Amino acid sequence: MNTTESSSLYDNLEQMDIFSLLEKINEEDKKVAFAVEKQIKEIEALVEQIVPRMKKGGRLFYIGAGTSGRLGILDASECPPTYGVPHDWVVGIIAGGDTAIRKAVENAEDDSNQAWPDIQKFGFNKEDTVIGIAASGTTPYVLGGVKAAREAGLITGCITCNDNSPLSKAVQFPIQVVVGPEFVTGSTRMKAGTAQKLVLNMISTSTMIKLGRVKGNKMVDMQLSNKKLVNRGIRMIMESTGSPENEAKDLLLKYGSVRAAVEAFFQKSGTGL
Repeated sequence: MNTTESSSLYDNLEQMDIFSLLEKINEEDKKVAFAVEKQIKEIEALVEQIVPRMKKGGRLFYIGAGTSGRLGILDASECPPTYGVPHDWVVGIIAGGDTAIRKAVENAEDDSNQAWPDIQKFGFNKEDTVIGIAASGTTPYVLGGVKAAREAGLITGCITCNDNSPLSKAVQFPIQVVVGPEFVTGSTRMKAGTAQKLVLNMISTSTMIKLGRVKGNKMVDMQLSNKKLVNRGIRMIMESTGSPENEAKDLLLKYGSVRAAVEAFFQKSGTGL
């Protein structure tokens, strides 16, 4: 039996009081980061493949079903506002299409032939990378997609929560975060989902940093899509240039991004960035 399907370490959950339920869930959650830590080398190996390919125009695709697919879409959708990159740089694809983001689409994850056509809607680039996300490591939609991608010559990776799964064997760069049994048996939206989210954070963040989308520790290319982000941008410019708030605001409004504003300031001052 797969670890993700093994019986919970706890029983008679319905008889526990609320505090005990929350305490035990938290105890299980604490195990996730340590499981991820064991896979840092594997995550590094995959990111080392992604970065040079994206520098050559490749894209990063996440494919998954259910919770795994939704987590991929979440990570992909945050890259444009956070790092100011085009929407097709990081793409999340879920079995069943956009409808499945909110509602389960019957049998969608069982179609092993659909993921590759879904990826191909975005065109083909030999520098693309495809990461299959599946807690079980057995989802046909994801398996079929990474196999087709690999046959087409693309780099493939995966994020799964079982050792030696079919998915891990189908890709060049597997990441296997074994978090143990779920608090509610088989409910992989819990620890497995948390592990997948942590790994996705690590992949996209480290990739974007290496693509030059962070300066120092700041999101200098973030989209200024609301007042909170505009104010954050002003503070970044103040910190980077020593300008007072009103001058920093004027720079941001004139140049439209933190990066452009800071670069313009130092070019004008002749001190260099």
